Amino acid sequence: TFLSCSQYHKMYRTVKATSGRQIFQPLHTLRAAEKELLPGFHQFEWQPALKNVSESYNVGIINGLSGWTSSLDDSPADTITRRFRYDVALVAALKDLEEDIMEGLRDTGMEDSACTLGFRVMIKECCDGMGDVSEKHGGGPAVPEKAVRFSFTVMSVSIQAEDEQEEVTIFTEPKPNSELSCKPLCLMFVDESDHETLTAVLGPIVAERNAMKESRLILSMGGMPRSFRFHFRGTGYDEKMVREMEGLEASGSTYICTLCDSSRAEAAQNMVLHSITRSHDENLERYEIWRTNPFSESVDELRDRVKGVSAKPFLETQPTLDALHCDIGNATEFYKIFQDEIGEVYKNPNPSREERRSWRAALDKQLRKKMKLKPVMRMNGNYARRLMTMEATEVVCELVPSEERREVLRELMRLYLQMKPVWRATCPAKECPDQL
Repeated sequence: TFLSCSQYHKMYRTVKATSGRQIFQPLHTLRAAEKELLPGFHQFEWQPALKNVSESYNVGIINGLSGWTSSLDDSPADTITRRFRYDVALVAALKDLEEDIMEGLRDTGMEDSACTLGFRVMIKECCDGMGDVSEKHGGGPAVPEKAVRFSFTVMSVSIQAEDEQEEVTIFTEPKPNSELSCKPLCLMFVDESDHETLTAVLGPIVAERNAMKESRLILSMGGMPRSFRFHFRGTGYDEKMVREMEGLEASGSTYICTLCDSSRAEAAQNMVLHSITRSHDENLERYEIWRTNPFSESVDELRDRVKGVSAKPFLETQPTLDALHCDIGNATEFYKIFQDEIGEVYKNPNPSREERRSWRAALDKQLRKKMKLKPVMRMNGNYARRLMTMEATEVVCELVPSEERREVLRELMRLYLQMKPVWRATCPAKECPDQL
């Protein structure tokens, strides 16, 4: 578990006092040991040098607003954000994996002295609001109660040897979804809905990332300088953050999808045939159209032309669906199916509002009575996970009149549970290759 310094120190004192033995190390020893693990310890260089980024390597935690003038906002700018320089943080993460990378080279039978060029590193980027982090009774400076954390994970390192066509993967993160492999890059006291401050804080990070795409990192690994190229994929964003970063309207918009141009009405008509059509570059073009209105259209026509892009896209993301929202989306759908089955909607296709309400009440009452599952206003993860079980299905089946429909419901839930590891397992490729 993660402990703050004060929590750790308290534990250290208590254990030392009660057992008389020093089982934990004092804080200053940990701090000294930590220096090598934290960004800013290892030397490296970029070829060509990064644009607008200093060449010094021993840079630790910096003020995330360094470089901005202090007129940014009314909250004191010195407390609002802290970050590492992106390239320095990546170096620390790679050096942390040094043994694994060297071992990977040896396992693939490559002569480690021959492999100095052609390393490719895949980075997954994540950014999410951390919710309410207010001090319950501290008297610090006034900062927004919300925090946002931007972090990255080294997903894989591969190498393309000079004479080989194939790329060989020498390291793959065994637990890509664990919080332990996810390195924090920037922490900020910002509400994720505050677009201006968020973009101001992330601006330098985006600039550093763009500079790194054009350059190679020269870093000593296993005693020899080797050259790495980085590829970034921003897949760790929830829908709200994707919309924020890509300049789309907020979640209530008619343009409901972050992947395609479909509107609510179109999606209701066509439930299956969709493909991913949106992209960062297209969003940028659309923003230009929105800004300049080249065809002098009315607001509604213009909005339809740009499909809901009405702010400048700021950061390239690859929108995906995270496991939690997959659970929630599926449970929402099943919750509706359960109601329809209780009311036998297949016999009576146009039920009145009152009938629907009574089915929902019956379902809620049954779930509360048999499973102690209280109805919720908005579907959340815990409710979703409890609802999507065989136990819940059996409870619902007690209210379904026809035995035949009950069997179908059970079968549907069985299928769902069989597929669940695909998006819930830590490493689906290892844990459930068949379902995948």
